[in-house]
Amino acid sequence: MKAMFNSTVIAESTATVVVEGNHYFPERDVHMEYLSANGETSICPWKGKAEYFDVTVEGETAKSAVWMYPHPSFLAKKITGHFAFWRGVDVTE
Repeated sequence: MKAMFNSTVIAESTATVVVEGNHYFPERDVHMEYLSANGETSICPWKGKAEYFDVTVEGETAKSAVWMYPHPSFLAKKITGHFAFWRGVDVTE
């Protein structure tokens, strides 16, 4: 799987975890230099507290286009250390 923004690969992995139709990429397969934490959070009733990141490539930014659960609930422990993408980031096979 690949996550791309502004014609640039942000993440690429053969080991994504699919939860609720979203591919979660392991941190080791994410190009963290394109991500910056933005302080936004949300709560999922069964996964826990998500933290959001902006993606910036060559001056273009996708706000809150990446999320992850730093300390997911026991039910979602398989996405610990994984990142998911949306809002302008294309995720394809």
